[in-house]
Amino acid sequence: MPASQRRARIAAVSAALALTAAVATTAAATASPAPQPSPQHAAQAAKDAFSFAVIGDTPYGAGALAAFPSHVAQLNADKSLDFVVHVGDIKNGSDKCSNEYFDTIRADFDQFTHPLIYTIGDNEWTDCHRTSNGAYNPLERLARLREVFFDEPGKTLGATMPVTSQADLGIPEDVAFTRNRVAFAAVNVPGSNNSMLPWTGLGKTAPTPEQVAEVQHRTDAVIVEIKKTFAEARQRNDRTVVVLQQADMFDPTYNVPWTDISAFTPIVQTLIDEASAFSGDVYLFNGDSHVYNADRPLAVGSPWLSKYGVTGSAHNLQRITIDGSAKATNYLRVDVAGNGSAGKDQPILSWDRVSFK
Repeated sequence: MPASQRRARIAAVSAALALTAAVATTAAATASPAPQPSPQHAAQAAKDAFSFAVIGDTPYGAGALAAFPSHVAQLNADKSLDFVVHVGDIKNGSDKCSNEYFDTIRADFDQFTHPLIYTIGDNEWTDCHRTSNGAYNPLERLARLREVFFDEPGKTLGATMPVTSQADLGIPEDVAFTRNRVAFAAVNVPGSNNSMLPWTGLGKTAPTPEQVAEVQHRTDAVIVEIKKTFAEARQRNDRTVVVLQQADMFDPTYNVPWTDISAFTPIVQTLIDEASAFSGDVYLFNGDSHVYNADRPLAVGSPWLSKYGVTGSAHNLQRITIDGSAKATNYLRVDVAGNGSAGKDQPILSWDRVSFK
């Protein structure tokens, strides 16, 4: 991105931040003062409970791209958030996957004042073979994404928060971290059948050997990361496990053909095996299908079990899909209850959609 464009992009975010701050100041001046908790109570609450935000499938198109800095500013203004997660698809499925676009989004991401965890979506690499996307080789685009967004493995984007990564496997985007007995794993599981759909924009009618090898390597790494996260959570006696990814492996918005989901099977089986062996609740956050949804797709009796041909079930796994595309008008605010007596009789995770203004 030319320096002039980068400065303009940063200036837009700064202006949005200033506007948000002004609105907050005005509101604070006119509101009645709220009762203040004791220092001891406030310190305990700050130590135990925490919150994070999840967004995905945004920005889609020129209008959303122009509005995105204001969304970043609003998330920054929510000082109660400990971090933000973007579950992939930083562009729509028809715009070009250009270096310039990647640089624009990186400039926006750099304005986050919270730590930002970004999981890669299919629109920014898997589907880039499409003519409208520029007829790129998807593996080359994946390599470029890693250069642009994961240039410092072990650190988040935005404000720095340490994470463990699979950089030693060449997959720096797969990361894990823990907070107050909650284990998190963010993994590269994209739509388009986990990147197994043929690259028709490049004249291919079947997956190439290079494509198959990438999918196998990345899927193996995802399974390792999920198993490791659960094993460490059990060892620490964590309260819950949270998995974050782009692909909706249980899309309720259409009659999903097997060719759209077959490559997810080993990941689905791993989630069943690990969740069913974990004593607490498990949460899977994803984007991809664009419509908010919360369900239990791996519970006994779910049609997804027979569709995938997997064994066992996992009633304790709840899946939450984030609004995206034209519906990306809000962020999902997730509140994590305090540990021990601080969170007694509360769900460990609860969430609400907060509208962007």
